[in-house]
Amino acid sequence: MWHLLKQWDRDLFVYLNSLGIERYDGVWIAITQPITWIPLYLLFAFLIFRYFKGRDATRIISFLLLTLGTTVVLGNLTKYFVARLRPSNVPEWADLIRILQTPSNYSFFSGHAATSFAVTTFIVLVFRRFSNWAYLIYIWPVLFALSRIYVGVHYPSDIIVGALVGSGLAIVFYQVGVKTKAKEKG
Repeated sequence: MWHLLKQWDRDLFVYLNSLGIERYDGVWIAITQPITWIPLYLLFAFLIFRYFKGRDATRIISFLLLTLGTTVVLGNLTKYFVARLRPSNVPEWADLIRILQTPSNYSFFSGHAATSFAVTTFIVLVFRRFSNWAYLIYIWPVLFALSRIYVGVHYPSDIIVGALVGSGLAIVFYQVGVKTKAKEKG
């Protein structure tokens, strides 16, 4: 069963990666760079300080940063212990896939997917009571995560697990933040 899942993961990666069109490489390389998304991060911070004041805004930012930091640390530890080669670093795949980046660290799980889904889930939990439009923010982590397949550095399972881990941590830290606020008021 495990072998079948690994084969499915590899086959799906090769298929999705092969859908790449050279003319769009620059767009996907830009999408995969965290620096590209700085305006979005600034928008999140602006919205937090616009809708929440003083201690509430500070608490939200603090728990968001705690979520992000925990996600990064857990992701790096997992990569170290699992030690799964990235598709771009598998020598026999060099002629089979499109490789636009060649990071030297390991693949499982995707830090891009984990951190972007962690931030997005946390932001959605904070803002969902103000507007259902908050859920549109999920466009960002989906594009960000898919870009990792496009540039040849992550398998679909890396993306899926990263998204689940990031979202799960966001839910946990959001709930802890809510309970912390209730205790302070209580």
